[in-house]
Amino acid sequence: MKTLRVSVVALACALCLTGVSFGADSETSTSAEQQEPCCFENPRFSGVCKVTPGPDETCADILAYLNNPNSAGRTYCGNTKVRGGWTQVQCEQPSTTTDSDHETSRK
Repeated sequence: MKTLRVSVVALACALCLTGVSFGADSETSTSAEQQEPCCFENPRFSGVCKVTPGPDETCADILAYLNNPNSAGRTYCGNTKVRGGWTQVQCEQPSTTTDSDHETSRK
């Protein structure tokens, strides 16, 4: 009888954990689909840098990365090495995109 109780409790816990996992996955994919691009400018960078944040990123995270002189490893803004002096700007509508614009998407 004790083994049956342990099995039932284990099964109930497994179902609860699975339910939480499914809820978190659907929430993450929904928020990733709704992410708007972030645009940044720097006087030492040609054009506007447009970045679509990844699932666990915000525009503030990307701006902090670009302004950190020790940051490395991400390919924002055409893999630029320019650090510091970045500011976030309003993104223009897609119809006004020019060849000097650089778009990066993290996935």
